[in-house]
Amino acid sequence: MADMFAPMIEQLKANPKTIVFTEGPDPRILEAAAKLLEEKVLKVILVGNVEAVKAAGAAGNFEVSGAEIIDPATYEGMDEMVQTMVELRKGKMSAEDCAAALAKGNYFGTMLVKMGKADCLLGGATYSTADTVRPALQLIKTRKGAHLVSSCFILDRDFGEEGLKRIAMGDCAINIDYPDTVDKATGEVKLSGAQKLAEVAIETARTAAIFGIDPKVAVLSFSTKGSGKGATVALSHDATLIAQEMAPEMAIDGELQFDAAVAPEVAAVKCKGSKVAGQANTFVFPSIEAGNIGYKIAQRLGGYAAYGPILQGLNAPINDLSRGCNADEVYKMALITACQG
Repeated sequence: MADMFAPMIEQLKANPKTIVFTEGPDPRILEAAAKLLEEKVLKVILVGNVEAVKAAGAAGNFEVSGAEIIDPATYEGMDEMVQTMVELRKGKMSAEDCAAALAKGNYFGTMLVKMGKADCLLGGATYSTADTVRPALQLIKTRKGAHLVSSCFILDRDFGEEGLKRIAMGDCAINIDYPDTVDKATGEVKLSGAQKLAEVAIETARTAAIFGIDPKVAVLSFSTKGSGKGATVALSHDATLIAQEMAPEMAIDGELQFDAAVAPEVAAVKCKGSKVAGQANTFVFPSIEAGNIGYKIAQRLGGYAAYGPILQGLNAPINDLSRGCNADEVYKMALITACQG
């Protein structure tokens, strides 16, 4: 196991948390849950039909008797949950709509977090990213001061004698791009794309710090300090200035090309004197296209293990799994999710 997880386990043993898995009968979830319970790292809630979950556990020889299994169809607190959800949705969903939604594990699990019955949630083994994020946006909502939900990946590699190298990349999974948010009535820009990207930069730095990274944030582009022109160059440039103003205590610089961000010899030529260039470890991309390609290159060609997407900006820790995940990835993402709280 990478060193990243040892301190997480100790932290969680000292400060117990409860995680809810929205897909209780899934064998990958059950295997991960059994390991968490055996190690006494987390308390576990499994959402699903009780008999189906128990049968799946027995079939896989997964010891999950220590988990709480909750079936939305027989949950005694459902009336209260429906009423709470109606109030949260503020006229956008009727009681009937809410009851129908809460019959599904993704909405039900999210409401368990909202109502304080669990500290965090991990889903997506069978649900799409949208089906995990949508309930979180509607019910958990964004943290005070946050205007959007974003994501980052933590990438980790052991370089042997050179030691561990850990980096963060965002946003690689949620925001396709960063258009201005415009008031439909007045045409006034309520939130610019640069403000959004600046927020992603700051949130990614904060997430990086959770995992032992002293964040040096490069807001990336195909241009370094005005060497190129184009819409995303302006976006990365402006986002850097806004992020520096929002979080003057953080080391943030841009717009930077990737070589200027990581290679000291390139940084010395292109942006001498930067506190980030040549030593960046936290990378912010101007679009999901660039970010998704970037982290997968690091993973597949660079040999990095990639953990995520880790969601940022929500009022409670909620994360999404890949539908192609395995039990080890579920286990590690559970640790990451719980440590965000």
